[in-house]
Amino acid sequence: MAEKQYKILLSEDEIPRQWYNIQADMPNKPLPPLHPATKQPVGPGDLAPLFPMELIKQEVSQERYIEIPEEVREIYKLWRPTPMFRAHRLEKMLDTPAKIYYKYEGVSPSGSHKTNTAVAQAYYNKMEGVKRITTETGAGQWGTALAIACQMFDIECEVFQVRISYNQKPYRKALIESFGAKIYPSPSELTASGRKILEQYPDTPGSLGIAISEAIECAVQDENCKYALGSVLNHVLMHQTIIGQECLVQMEKAGDFPDVVIAPLGGGSNFAGISFPFLHQNLTQGKKVRAIAVEPASCPKLTKGEFRYDFGDSAGFTPLLPMYTLGHNFRPAAIHAGGLRYHGASVLCSQLLKDGLIEANAIQQLECFEAGVAFAKAEGIIPAPEATHGIAQVFREAQRCKEEGKSETILFNLCGHGFLDMQAYTDYFDGKLADHYLTDEELKSGLKELEGYPVA
Repeated sequence: MAEKQYKILLSEDEIPRQWYNIQADMPNKPLPPLHPATKQPVGPGDLAPLFPMELIKQEVSQERYIEIPEEVREIYKLWRPTPMFRAHRLEKMLDTPAKIYYKYEGVSPSGSHKTNTAVAQAYYNKMEGVKRITTETGAGQWGTALAIACQMFDIECEVFQVRISYNQKPYRKALIESFGAKIYPSPSELTASGRKILEQYPDTPGSLGIAISEAIECAVQDENCKYALGSVLNHVLMHQTIIGQECLVQMEKAGDFPDVVIAPLGGGSNFAGISFPFLHQNLTQGKKVRAIAVEPASCPKLTKGEFRYDFGDSAGFTPLLPMYTLGHNFRPAAIHAGGLRYHGASVLCSQLLKDGLIEANAIQQLECFEAGVAFAKAEGIIPAPEATHGIAQVFREAQRCKEEGKSETILFNLCGHGFLDMQAYTDYFDGKLADHYLTDEELKSGLKELEGYPVA
């Protein structure tokens, strides 16, 4: 009897040398972002105050592959290639005929997939002479990743963390400060947009949209400063495709290929990172991989939002983006999965969903934590609250396979560990968490403010 294989590993020379750009293969190209004042398509000059020119070029590129700079690839070697696991013990626990694999991005210095784009963005900013970068963060994984990357390239870093997550996860602040960055709870008194929100809603838990506004406001006031975004934008999603490209090689080594690929979706970078290289197989080679994006039921932009132009932030500083949205002033419930509390979805993921090329599902947080705890018992890894959403969907697919008697192959991205999220698990075990059901009034209120905006 052959021994079971648990880990599928790659060598450092198998780290991909290019990022994959799905824009080259999309049957329907996304509509252009619009300038917030003129409502006309934005040009490179409009984005130059925020991003270095090389990232702006990547944002609009139609090339299928973009070379990874050698300096970036060398830093990737600190944690890449990341391992893929065959979840034999989980399969047994679930009593399913399905084969379950997961890619584990929690081995990165920041403990999540976010470092893949943080290093790339810091590199391009350094090449343009940028001295300081501002950003937002929800649960803190992106803020941690950028703090690490900025330290590697000797760039100052300032992070605006969503207030509810700032309060829920005190050790995240200490971690970010350990890498030399400054961190503030958002909304803050440091910016006009933050002060305006606090005046209107003194007890607000904050949101990613508000934190983005504050970070952008700070960036545009300093010519030596740029802004970095941890998700949503095309170039960010492209940087993450190194995950799925490694998965293609690992699945080949395992002698398998997924029927279903699953990942959580807050802005879209995690989901895009693992799924886009497999969607490339669908779009160019006739494969039929199902790609399922999973969101919180309390912030269901993909499943209950509208596809239309909206701002990426609460104050309206960003270009208008064609995306599924709940409205930029939507106030998501204070769930522990801070990285998924975002009102919109990336332009690329939104267009793919609109065209029926990907699927979306929304799951309540109690089901997610139940799945996360079960996964930990089987596989020995505590998943981040965001990652539990993908795991919950895996459980659903595994049950479907059991009911249908199908031995499908399921692959999901375990995007980060939960070692700094133990308060969330404590609250779950103490019965302090509850599911949150949005009313039709709550859903309509955020979208009502978009009346008169361009329709996608």
